[in-house]
Amino acid sequence: MASEYHISSLVVQVLPQAQPTVRTALSTLDGVEVHADTPVHKLVVTLECRDRQTTQARVDAIRAIQGVVSTVLVYQQVEPLTEEEWI
Repeated sequence: MASEYHISSLVVQVLPQAQPTVRTALSTLDGVEVHADTPVHKLVVTLECRDRQTTQARVDAIRAIQGVVSTVLVYQQVEPLTEEEWI
């Protein structure tokens, strides 16, 4: 049975006072990792998901976090995988 592996990166802009809270909220989402934040209140985030529906659900969940101003998809790659390859 074939599966896919989706890797995406986002820039998430947050309200200045909400940055620590948003980082904490992001850490609770499966497959989401914050790699950097900037002095202008932007977070560099990656998503690793099994399919595009899950990827979209994660992006929607990020947008719904209080204090998030915007999300911008910067990169997305889809790789086909066999079931044995999916970890």
